[in-house]
Amino acid sequence: MREPGVETDGRAAAGPRLAIGGQVLGGVGGSPLAGGGLVMSVASAVRYRFFLYAGLLPYFLGAAWALRMEGAFRPERFWLGLLGIGLAVVGVESFNEYFDARMGTDRVFDPSDDERIPTWMLWLGVASFAAAACVGLSLATSGGWPVLLYMGLGGAAAAFYVGPPFRWAYRGLGETSIALSYGPWMTLGSIHLHTGAFSWRGLAVSLVPGLLVAALAVVNEIPDFHQDRLVGKRNLVVRLGRRNGVSLYLTLAAAGLVVCVAGAVAGWFPVSCGLAGFIGLPFWFSSARTALKTWDTPREFVPAVRDIVLCYLVSVSALIMTLAMRLP
Repeated sequence: MREPGVETDGRAAAGPRLAIGGQVLGGVGGSPLAGGGLVMSVASAVRYRFFLYAGLLPYFLGAAWALRMEGAFRPERFWLGLLGIGLAVVGVESFNEYFDARMGTDRVFDPSDDERIPTWMLWLGVASFAAAACVGLSLATSGGWPVLLYMGLGGAAAAFYVGPPFRWAYRGLGETSIALSYGPWMTLGSIHLHTGAFSWRGLAVSLVPGLLVAALAVVNEIPDFHQDRLVGKRNLVVRLGRRNGVSLYLTLAAAGLVVCVAGAVAGWFPVSCGLAGFIGLPFWFSSARTALKTWDTPREFVPAVRDIVLCYLVSVSALIMTLAMRLP
């Protein structure tokens, strides 16, 4: 069977695995529970890369924006909110591991890889989300009801990314839910914790991590095209094809970098924030060069993924630093 609009050699994704979020790059591999012990099992489920990329950076960006642009920073709310983010990430990863294993996504091309995820993984996710909700309720008593709104929107997108009843990732809405959760909802929620108000310019700066995280979600799906299609995971890459998926993720990442520059030129961001867009460009070009040559070869495609990860990491970190250091 051919992908829509492109040629394919039919090769399965069977390359090395690079974890970002609830997805695993490059095809099948060992069980996340391998290595023995409850602690190792939990540590395997809660991948530090996702915690750094999708959880911490947008939250730090919101705090840095509130400090620099609004002149407000509340340490007690910051640390309590950080605890809530950590709990939510544990919940997201636990749900993703459990429901992806139930659907058999990572075993399509290697049935012998019997990835048995215990039921406690599901309950770990439930408990983590419940604890995160308690933290959110505590913050809402001092920060106002919008905290609950941001928490609810982000929680719904995260909990139902692969979990029932919505399974956003299987309906072509997973990329959008990730972009909103780890872009506007996370960043604006962080800003609100300190200022108690909505910020239009804050919404603009939140598009930077949002668009780049969306690019990460799409590029992550390209090596998994065959198994995702076979298990009915109708994400954007399955719908559009891998070649078109490359164009999509490059466009999303470029848009995120452009927002940095455009915001600085328009006077919505400090001028130094524009540098964050330029700093990410070398990684974008490197990813594009590799992806356009290797989109149909999962093993060789992995460097393209790593480069776009670095593009996100470097650009958003630079944006945070320019704000936190009060650069002009």
